[in-house]
Amino acid sequence: MTMFKDRTDAGIQLAEKLIHFKDYDTVVIAIPRGGLPLAAIVAKTLEAPLDVALTKKIGHPHNKEYAIGAISLDSRILSSPIEASEAYIEKETNRIRHVLSKRRDQYYKNSEPQDVKGKTVIIIDDGIATGNTILATIELVYKKDPSRIVVAIPVAPPSALEKLNISPYVDEVVYLEAPYNFQAVGQFYDQFHTVTDEMAIRILEECNQNLAD
Repeated sequence: MTMFKDRTDAGIQLAEKLIHFKDYDTVVIAIPRGGLPLAAIVAKTLEAPLDVALTKKIGHPHNKEYAIGAISLDSRILSSPIEASEAYIEKETNRIRHVLSKRRDQYYKNSEPQDVKGKTVIIIDDGIATGNTILATIELVYKKDPSRIVVAIPVAPPSALEKLNISPYVDEVVYLEAPYNFQAVGQFYDQFHTVTDEMAIRILEECNQNLAD
């Protein structure tokens, strides 16, 4: 069962539900790489700056696609109970932070991260499976003292939305669909092509350049 033609379609629909934030001092933050095409549409609609959150999931030792936690450059969240050894967690943490550090250098070659202090932050991804990756992002953003954190996604299972709704860091959750038969984000898109780092960087730079112009 598909719900969206592609990320552009999902981004347009999401922007319609977020249009009232145009009156706020807002920063749109995408979870790379899949969240960037949607977040760029939302940022343009709201006439807000676009930024990226540097986070990455920790995969289960026997199934890398199954998230047991997530890492940012300065925070970590793990599922409970922890489904891997301490040695595995530490090894993955170091490996992922090395990847994120390189990605940070790529994304901010010609710019600086947005200052979100005192602002409304809208965090966007193309969908949520477990919610662990975006929860790490939320904690990361919260430490930067925004006035409000909004999470906006096209599709997520009810269990992931529940995690977001009970998070003490989230002020509002905006979503389009919450199917129970959730297996993977891609199943709800007709086209779900990989977003490369090069594509993501171009989207980020073009969106903010258009805002500056």
